[in-house]
Order: sequence, then structure tokens, then C-alpha cells
Amino acid sequence: MDVENIGEVKTKLNGLCEELDEMRVYLDPDSMNKRIEELEKEMTEEGFWDDQQRAKNAMEERNRLKEKVKELENLDEQKDEILVLLELIDEGEADFDEVINSLKSFEKDLEKLTIKNMLSEKHDTKNAFLTLHAGAGGTESQDWVEMLLRMYTRFAEHKGYEIETMDILPGDDAGIKSATILLKGQYAYGYLKAERGVHRLVRVSPFDSSGRRHTSFASVDVVPEIDDDIEVEVKPDEVKMDTYRASGAGGQHVNTTDSAVRLTHLPTGTVVQCQNQRSQHKNKEQAFKILRSKLAAKQLEEKEKEREQLRGEKKEIAWGSQIRSYTFHPFKLIKDHRTGYEEPNVDKVMDGDLEPFIESYLKQEMKT
Repeated sequence: MDVENIGEVKTKLNGLCEELDEMRVYLDPDSMNKRIEELEKEMTEEGFWDDQQRAKNAMEERNRLKEKVKELENLDEQKDEILVLLELIDEGEADFDEVINSLKSFEKDLEKLTIKNMLSEKHDTKNAFLTLHAGAGGTESQDWVEMLLRMYTRFAEHKGYEIETMDILPGDDAGIKSATILLKGQYAYGYLKAERGVHRLVRVSPFDSSGRRHTSFASVDVVPEIDDDIEVEVKPDEVKMDTYRASGAGGQHVNTTDSAVRLTHLPTGTVVQCQNQRSQHKNKEQAFKILRSKLAAKQLEEKEKEREQLRGEKKEIAWGSQIRSYTFHPFKLIKDHRTGYEEPNVDKVMDGDLEPFIESYLKQEMKT
């Protein structure tokens, strides 16, 4: 924060207060409090808790609204505290560094609330299925998938998300051919949808004895976990089911029965698989859940394409296009091609620090 005197602090604070006022108008805390009261009244009605899905949805909505109201109140308190500190400085009774630290905290919390309000689409608050596939290149791309899986796992850990492995297909010699994980946590899909697309790696290959530079590709797909109350028709006669033995790392068999399940939705060609459970029945249930989520995401994607055509826009579709390059050699740089955001500290990013890339994408999308 480039502020060196009280005048600059006051100017910076005025700008942040204007942003807060805009946020307050946008969120409308009076309407949010009214909706909270309505939801809490519903919760006292007879038979409310008999419908578990309805109760869950109401609880989640109430908690989200209460959190936003609380965040606005917290920002108001921080603003008032800074104003008091400025008065004390004028009287020679406060420290300049204390004002700067309070201002930084205020700006950071306002930024967090701004980002959250970028995540306002229908499924942004939901859990996310994240699927990785190795591109052409054999072991190189399969190793790249394993690196990306670790990166997203670390990101999820930083965010406090619960991680459930749905399916992992190990590489022939090293790495992973494909993997699907379920990330459970608030706004998981809203954040991770920014990662959908093709990721490109340039590095000196650890598998090349000649030390040559290699380029590897991996695709990332992200879909929201669809609730059971959302209607997505999946006709049994349109789904082909195959079973096979679940395999672990290095080709080790997890068990000796055909417990793993692969589903192919014939009309769309959508393929999903699950092998994390020892029971074929449970794997089938999980696979159908992933399939329903993918088909629902396809419906949303088709609707978005229709809207874009009506608007006459030619917006790049992230899926199937290179969205980010990870260069480890001859220099170190990770660049997002959609936003232009760059980060030279590749180790930090590969350790799960993805928020700057995600936030840059969300800000850009909000402006379009």
C-alpha cells in the first residue's frame, strides 16, 4: 500500500469507503435481514424438517445471508475504528503504523467480500467435481496431471475444503492418466470454475536422459455437484455401464472383484467412472451422481452459448483452449492467457496458491 502520510491515508480511506457504500447498495442488508427473518419463520413451521432437502437449502441460504450481513457490519466497524485513529493522530495520541495496519486489514476484508459477490451465479456456492485428463505425450503428460492434482489438493486444503477421491487411473510407468475428485466446501465450484481449460507445462523432462525440454498438456474440467432436487433426466436405456477391477498406484489391484464402474451416456458421449468404493453398488451411485452433474453442466453451457449468440458476442470458450502456461525452463513464469496475470514464483503456485489467478479471472468476467 503506497501511502506515506496522513493525507494519503485519508484519500485511500475515502476511496475504500466509496467501494463499501457501493457494496452496501448492491447487497441491500435490509432486504437480506428481511429474508433471514422469513427463513427463520419457515424453520418454526410444522413439518418443515420433514423435507430434508428443503431444510438443507433453507439453512444454507440463511447462513450465507447472515455471513454477508456480518461481514458488512465488520467492515463498518473497521471503518469507524480507522476514523477514530485518525482523530487520535491529529491529537498526537496514536501511531501512524497502527493506522496503516488497520487500513490494510480493511482493504483486504473489503476485497474478500467483493470477490464473494462475484460468485453470484446459480451453482457458485456448491461443491465441485474436478476432473483431470492427460494430453498427448505419454509419461510426460501423465506426470503433469499428477502435479496438477497435488496443486489443486493443496489449494483445497488452504481453503479448508474436504477432498474426496472419486477415481484415479494411474499412468503406465509414472504419473496419472486421469483423476476425478470432489471438493466439498462453500464456493468450491465458484472458485474452481476459473480453472476449466487446458494447462500447458514447459520444462526439462526428468524422464529424458538427454535433458531436453518438453511441452506437456492436461485438461481440467470442473462441474458443480448437483443436488438431488434438481431435475436432470438420465434414462437407463441411454446409459451403458461397464465394470472393471479397481486399480491403485503402480497397477496394484485394490481388490479382486469388478467393483469399479464406468458409465457412458450414449446421446452425449459423456463418460464418467468411479472406483473409490469397494462396493460396485456404491461406485455406481457415485458415478451416476457425477454423470448427472456433468449433464446439468452441459445444459448450463448450452444455455450460455445461446445467450452469447443472441447478444452477438464471440466470447472464447475456456474448455478446449489453452488458458494457462507453466514455464519452468528456460525461465520461471506462470501466465494466465485470459487475464494476462503472471507469477514468477512457480513453487508458490504449484503449492496451491491459486487465488490471485482465480480472482483476476473473476474480476474480468464480472466486467464482461
